[in-house]
Amino acid sequence: MDTVTGGDPGPSGGAGGGATWLKACLNGARRPGEHPALPLSPLELAEAAREARGAGADAVHIHPRDEAGSESLSAAHIGAAVRAVREACPGLPVGVSTGLWITGWDVDARREAVRGWAGLAPGELPDFASANLSEPGFEALWHDLRRLGVDVEAGVWSVEDADALAATGLECARVLVEIIGGSADTAVPRARAILVRLAELGVPGPRLLHGEGDPTWILLDEAGQAGLATRIGLEDVLHSPVGGPVGGNAELVRLARARLA
Repeated sequence: MDTVTGGDPGPSGGAGGGATWLKACLNGARRPGEHPALPLSPLELAEAAREARGAGADAVHIHPRDEAGSESLSAAHIGAAVRAVREACPGLPVGVSTGLWITGWDVDARREAVRGWAGLAPGELPDFASANLSEPGFEALWHDLRRLGVDVEAGVWSVEDADALAATGLECARVLVEIIGGSADTAVPRARAILVRLAELGVPGPRLLHGEGDPTWILLDEAGQAGLATRIGLEDVLHSPVGGPVGGNAELVRLARARLA
């Protein structure tokens, strides 16, 4: 398979000694109550991050929430969540989502919210933020984030997204090859097609491969075999590789580390 592999996946840090770089995605867009251990508040996110780090996570990805538990890009909620994680886990890289659904698919509202992060203290700004090529406004969002000193992870869900990323000419801290939807049977071929296309186009940046739902564990194994960074957490999956329930993010990280070893 023609991919970019190996090494530190980006300036936000990585695992040493040849270990697979593993990011814990702690909550995602899941609704309150979808899992008993789903972290929502800043304190819950901080505790989940601390436990995930102890289980072997190299970084965390979070979706900060407002007081009602809904996802938010406001500076107040981003800053509070990032600050809480930093206080609990000094030195652990922290990333956030910029998913357009968070602002009701309003591109201008998202830009306004992200630009509002300029008022945050250095310890309240995330190290990196994901931005999806399938959503309008990627290039403007990239520039807004980089002006803030926030690294960008490019969410690539398809071969078409790979083409779109190449057309921008922009370099990202990581290229997230994300298999969203579809069956587990087609997950690996879809991932390989995206990775090959990225390589053909010469798109720079380390790759991180992961899936959501049923393909999650299959793609984690694929990432490990290909020498790519990957991720695991309640955002992506609520069950173990054999289908049983899990206690939370830390258990998922431990299970992932065992498989990647």
